[in-house]
Amino acid sequence: ATKDINKRLSLPADIRLPEGYLEKFAMNSPPFDKPMSRRLRRASLSEIGFGKLETYIKLDKLGEGTYATVFKGRSKLTDNLVALKEIRLEHEEGAPCTAIREVSLLKDLKHANIVTLHDIIHTDKCLTLVFEYLEKDLKQYMDDCGSIMSVHNVKIFLFQLLRGLAYCHKRKVLHRDLKPQNLLINEKGELKLADFGLARAKSVPTKTYSNEVVTLWYRPPDVLLGTTEYSTPIDMWGVGCIFYEMITGRPLFPGSTVEDELHLIFRILGTPTEETWPGITTSEEFKTYNFPRYHAEPLVNHAPRIDNDGHDLLSMLLQFEAKRRVSAEDALRHSYFKCFGEQVQTLADSEYTQSDTLNIHCTVQTLSHQPSLSPTPNIYNSY
Repeated sequence: ATKDINKRLSLPADIRLPEGYLEKFAMNSPPFDKPMSRRLRRASLSEIGFGKLETYIKLDKLGEGTYATVFKGRSKLTDNLVALKEIRLEHEEGAPCTAIREVSLLKDLKHANIVTLHDIIHTDKCLTLVFEYLEKDLKQYMDDCGSIMSVHNVKIFLFQLLRGLAYCHKRKVLHRDLKPQNLLINEKGELKLADFGLARAKSVPTKTYSNEVVTLWYRPPDVLLGTTEYSTPIDMWGVGCIFYEMITGRPLFPGSTVEDELHLIFRILGTPTEETWPGITTSEEFKTYNFPRYHAEPLVNHAPRIDNDGHDLLSMLLQFEAKRRVSAEDALRHSYFKCFGEQVQTLADSEYTQSDTLNIHCTVQTLSHQPSLSPTPNIYNSY
């Protein structure tokens, strides 16, 4: 199993070293006149300090959860802050599979709106993933705003979430566990998708390894009713729920059980019919619940701060039938974002939707109207 893990985990995705560091290192090493073999590359990275626990100074514990404990840390190589996600390998035989999925995916996902995996350290008892450090998650950011986010920031964060997702979906990667705790935000207002532990899971679990309940609030009705035919629309429902939560400051469907969750969804969006969800009336699962016949309520009644374009986009995300939900790529081109101008549609994967890239001078300005982002919040409890 150890050999298999080593085979599946590869070299760090994104190496950022101080200027002059490699030149200094090269003076003590023979020059390479041909491309390095994988083994040699691994060896030279190891000499620099990658893949070694002693390269990182462990600071405060940030959180503990599903299958990992996360610490704030500092890299001795770059002096940058990092998040050290320690996955215990010894007792739970199933635990490492989520970690291996996350690693093998994140190695290949390089985008401004996806958290960067810098390094992987593997010992007998523990697998440590070294991520870039971000100050907050969206849940904390919303709490710190007293649940009243600036509507402009809602738009900026939603756009960044959709950008990260469009990149994943283009590569046939589903996130499957979107929630505000898995969206990390730094002091510049950059938002990044994190925690890809469920991205290749065959089913979405109801309990974590440590027996915590996995939230149902962002789970689409087709999944709640037992479908296992997952494709990219599984994530788009969650985007709609998160959009609503940013604009109103409260979760849209905070159900405690599957039945409760469906009940809340149908009470607001109306109990589905053949017209709104073809095939639903013949679903055995749906029939067993015997829900009352609710009529849809206009979402704008619940979210008065949302404008017409926002309302239109929200209703395109919250479609019962998976294939009717708007895709991340199409959502990015929705008129709700037209105030950002045409430039945002042609940003490179590595570029941020920041005021320096775009002519949105209000981006940073409105972020500064929000509470400042404190340096060491407890953002990693969702792991």
